[in-house]
Amino acid sequence: MTKRRSRGDGGLHWDDKRQRWIATASLGFDPSGKRIVKRGSGKTKTEAKAKLKQVLRDYEDGLTIAPADYTVAQAVNDWLTYGLGGLDDATVTTCTILSRTHIVPALGARKLRDLSAQDVDKWLADKANTLSTSTLQRLHSCLNRAIKRAMARDKARRNVVELCRVPQGQQGRPSKALTLAQAEEVLKGAEGKSLHAYIVVSLLTGARTEELRALTWNHVDLEGLPDATPPVPPYVAVWRSVRAGGDTKTRKSRRTLALPQRCVDVLRQHQEEQRKEQGKEWTERGLVFASAAGTALDAANVRRAFRRVLKHTSLDPDEWAPRELRHSFVSLLSDSGVPLEEISRLVGHSSTAVTELVYRKQIRPVLQGGAVVMDQIFNR
Repeated sequence: MTKRRSRGDGGLHWDDKRQRWIATASLGFDPSGKRIVKRGSGKTKTEAKAKLKQVLRDYEDGLTIAPADYTVAQAVNDWLTYGLGGLDDATVTTCTILSRTHIVPALGARKLRDLSAQDVDKWLADKANTLSTSTLQRLHSCLNRAIKRAMARDKARRNVVELCRVPQGQQGRPSKALTLAQAEEVLKGAEGKSLHAYIVVSLLTGARTEELRALTWNHVDLEGLPDATPPVPPYVAVWRSVRAGGDTKTRKSRRTLALPQRCVDVLRQHQEEQRKEQGKEWTERGLVFASAAGTALDAANVRRAFRRVLKHTSLDPDEWAPRELRHSFVSLLSDSGVPLEEISRLVGHSSTAVTELVYRKQIRPVLQGGAVVMDQIFNR
């Protein structure tokens, strides 16, 4: 004789409408007095019972079971839609492009609860054949953050992405530095061009392109205080950048740099030309380097203008980028015997280790500020 189940134990029945076995279990009542019933379904009794056991285990772990068909693509799209609030527009765009180009096509159809560390390892290994290590790190970060968000909303039991290591990707194009002869050629080629002052200041101060694009005239002093004790030379205050919130890259990136005389001369000329060229479309924002309308330059503007300058030199425009003016600054100082510690302070690095890591090829093995040396280099 079959033993009768106790009250609240649930049951197992066939659903004609769904054509599936339904296993149920009662777990008491919620605060409103409504009975809590959990269900598992399957084509067989065994499958239905197994599904119910999984539901009960997740319930005991404090998880609300996500829909069985909740996929990686849904988790990623939910993160892109709701999880990037308050971030810079450029960051949002980058995350969106990476996710929809590399994550969703490869892993999107996988059910989130079935995603394994092996799936992620294989995906990263495949991507390592064509992408750089830094891009792989960004992809890993995007998927990791999407699944973390899903976990916080009880859509996943664990984040397998955190268990996976980012493999070594393809070698990117290494940054280069201009020789003194090449630097002189670039400076000469920039004369009369819209980017002339930008190139001179970037090459002779080592400021980042993101710092120069945010530079305003009230952070530039072309006179200094020659009668003060000690005298204050002309300077540029590198206190802002185009990053979200206007902060510089690191705390030590916020610095005040003496200007070489060549920078002073070029900036005076640039300021005068900027005043003459201001038309009806000009919107005053106080920017040192601005578009014809007075608005901020973006990275693409600077790249295009820089390549136009290089067309008037013997250098290949496709092989050089504006950031390499900063590398050239480090290289020229190092070749002139400036100590590594001083170079690190001038370029705003958090430590000399960063300077050595990023600019290893530009730094001499034996090292011995900045504005005086640059004046000597360029015969001022």
